[in-house]
Amino acid sequence: MNARLLLPVAAGLALSTFAHTAVAEDDNPLLAESPLPLHYPPFDQIRNAHFQPAIEAGMREERAEMQAIAANPEAPSFDNTIVAMERAGGLLDRALTVFSNLNATHTNAEMQKLQQALAPMLAAHRDAILLDPALFARVQALYAQRASLALDPESAQLLERSYSRFQRAGAALDETQKARLRVLNETLSSLTTQFQQNVRQATRDGALVVDRLADLDGFSASQIAAAAEAAKARGLDGQWLITLQNTSLQPGLQQLKSRAVRERLYRASVSRASSGPNDNRPVIADIVRLRAERAALLGYPNHAAWVLADETAGTAQAVNNMLATLTPPAVANARREAAEIQVLIDRQEKAAGRKPFRLAPWDWPYYAEAVRAARYAFDDAEVRPYFEIWTVLEQGVFHAAEQLYGIHFKRRTDLPLYHPDVRTYDVFDRDGSVLGIFIADYYARDSKQGGAWMNSYVTASRLFGLKPVVANQLNVPKPSDGQPTLLSFDEVTTMFHEFGHALHGLFAASTYPSLSGTAVPRDFVEYPSQYNEMWARDPAVLAHFARHHQTGAPLPKALLDKVLAAARFNQGFKTTEYLASAVLDQHWHQLPAGKTPSADGVMAFEQAALKQAGLQLPMIDPRYHSPFFSHVFSGGYSAGYYAYIWSDVLARDTESWMQRHGGLDRANGDFLRAKVLSRGRSADVLSLFQQFYGGPPDIAPLLEHRGLAAPAGKP
Repeated sequence: MNARLLLPVAAGLALSTFAHTAVAEDDNPLLAESPLPLHYPPFDQIRNAHFQPAIEAGMREERAEMQAIAANPEAPSFDNTIVAMERAGGLLDRALTVFSNLNATHTNAEMQKLQQALAPMLAAHRDAILLDPALFARVQALYAQRASLALDPESAQLLERSYSRFQRAGAALDETQKARLRVLNETLSSLTTQFQQNVRQATRDGALVVDRLADLDGFSASQIAAAAEAAKARGLDGQWLITLQNTSLQPGLQQLKSRAVRERLYRASVSRASSGPNDNRPVIADIVRLRAERAALLGYPNHAAWVLADETAGTAQAVNNMLATLTPPAVANARREAAEIQVLIDRQEKAAGRKPFRLAPWDWPYYAEAVRAARYAFDDAEVRPYFEIWTVLEQGVFHAAEQLYGIHFKRRTDLPLYHPDVRTYDVFDRDGSVLGIFIADYYARDSKQGGAWMNSYVTASRLFGLKPVVANQLNVPKPSDGQPTLLSFDEVTTMFHEFGHALHGLFAASTYPSLSGTAVPRDFVEYPSQYNEMWARDPAVLAHFARHHQTGAPLPKALLDKVLAAARFNQGFKTTEYLASAVLDQHWHQLPAGKTPSADGVMAFEQAALKQAGLQLPMIDPRYHSPFFSHVFSGGYSAGYYAYIWSDVLARDTESWMQRHGGLDRANGDFLRAKVLSRGRSADVLSLFQQFYGGPPDIAPLLEHRGLAAPAGKP
């Protein structure tokens, strides 16, 4: 019983070429294991019509398997109950994994409609298993006997997790309470799906159409060409289209010289999904109300308490304390940065004979870049030519992994792809054996959700003898044909970040899929990815991939030094915008039942929460406003967005450890892999970290990294 199958589906897919007609069972590739290497999905054979029959068949099959376990006349044992549940649901796992993953990368209206229909069915299926009294009785009996079962540590952990999963899902409730819980779960699954689809459509519809080339002053030639191609793809020949990313602030704000155009782009972004046909305010009101009711039904004071009881943080108070500790120094830094920017604005406007304006959110990226250029004597356009996308991947991201872990990569072109922009690579382990397959999907498109993420198509487990197939997704604008894709240093860092998740999946060596790879608490899952960002800044790694895309010349040392010196620049802003969203998440989900706002009060609640936390700054928006905060209202991070900074404590501790032990060294990588990256949730994750680090987490490296405290030995 794979843990992820007990969650409502998070997305729905369709390839634009998929057929719309029914198919015979014999013609449905999802009904059987893929014959391709490592069970890589046969994307070229999958059609829209295959998904619903396969998912429905998978639900029937898993339910029958679970009923057989519950009705087993033999006394419950670890093998006939816990392991048997772990073995169940293979068909549903396969079909739902392909459906949900591909929906996020290449969707269409037909599959989004199917997603909406399937969401409550999947929620009901989850409840049918987790609220089954006979099944829970077997798990409960084993849990009560756990001290005498003589289980190995990973099996003991699986038993603990299995019992917790049932208990937290409401298995101990009476039948009246269970009936209400089923309604809540089905309704919430539909609402979170609706939220996601509203954001996707609002993001597409909110793209900024530009009629005059002069309005793109500041963009590079390749960016202008990409905007023209994006407009042409929507039938807007002769115009330019700036598509939206998922965050409040957009990448284009850093370069566009026209303040009026910057404001238009900013307002298009922050107004998404807050009015009109894709208005998410009523959806948010319903989600938080029903989550609060469900938490109360399960015996928790609020949704955050229910979520956090299963995370490493443990309690809402622990999260609140960390956010409150970080907020004052972050805001103080941000205010200092804002004052410096305002000085620049005033000086430039007075020199031009104009009245200075007050720094606004749409100004910050543009003028912060100017301050950085002045302080470090370089700008983003100067370094982009040294960061060609595939060179960064193959000579940077892969190179760091090769040096640290002894693994190797080889591109292959024989596997079917779900989109022509995708690349696949075989990954070979240190002994030369096949470790897994890596899928790289880096370009933005209208059929792809925003943001960057990692996903698995096949989860490694010794129980099934499976090796992993994992993917990384970015949303880099694709240039016109024949033009190179040149990345900003932030995009380079994101590529390393997501590959940290991929390594977590590739190195998985757990027996049980429910404990494998990235199946760890939300506030631990970001640790391997945020740690892996350090190699984007490592001089030895940079020297290997930072080469001019035309001449092959290495990034000059003087410019490299400036890039590294600037790495902490603007950290007050970055930390503050992140903390604002993390605080919003907690405020929404620490509301008790009966105290949640109506749709009309959603934005007022948001502003009141920011003000109470000391994060209501006129020049800095939350990284995500509530109507498009997909992480927490549709993406599985509800009450868990704090996880990025919680995990960053561990990541920066690991970076400090690596630096103390010689950096890019094979012994260091092998040690981290053995102690953490291969272990999944086979043991308590904080104990895994401490076995690697040699002690409890230390917040000091994080504070120094973010410029929130003076380095050791300095005032």
